[in-house]
Amino acid sequence: MASAGPIQDRPAIVFTGDMSYWPNIEAVAWFAREVLPMLARRNPRPIFVIVGARPAVSVLALAGTDVLVTGRVDDVRPYLAHADAVVAPLLLARGVQNKVLEAMAMGRPVIATSAAEEGLDVRGDGAMLIADGREEFARHVDETLDGHHGDIGQIARRVAETRFGWAKKLSRLDELFDAGVRLPDNRVR
Repeated sequence: MASAGPIQDRPAIVFTGDMSYWPNIEAVAWFAREVLPMLARRNPRPIFVIVGARPAVSVLALAGTDVLVTGRVDDVRPYLAHADAVVAPLLLARGVQNKVLEAMAMGRPVIATSAAEEGLDVRGDGAMLIADGREEFARHVDETLDGHHGDIGQIARRVAETRFGWAKKLSRLDELFDAGVRLPDNRVR
């Protein structure tokens, strides 16, 4: 269980993202209202940590005994490093979710909606747990906090390195340079 660093001595469930962005606002509000109460019977009770710049008034209103809203932080890594679970309960998501990749790269267990996973296409890799309803989300978080998915963080890290690391993403560019292919000159003259 994470206990040192920026998070209290309670199991920490972390969400990161720009908290003025509507899909993120909707995601944390849904999690705080629908899922977190289902986890309140745990002892100790988990804390939901919302990390991100420009929190909307509705996000600030979620803050309380079981919800910490940080606002902008210089570095999200300490929060991710001390997360027992990272959640991405996005109901609307487009493209690759960097918040999910960051958590995966840090070897944290991630519970995400199908929408949040879609741009990554890692479902078959076992790199995260997928949940689309409140009961399923609560069950996966509960199981993760109980240690039932102990290797998912290591799998996530390996997948992030092998499928999304700089070496993988830039290898095609290296191939083009090695083949002598010239990239178009799009400079404005």
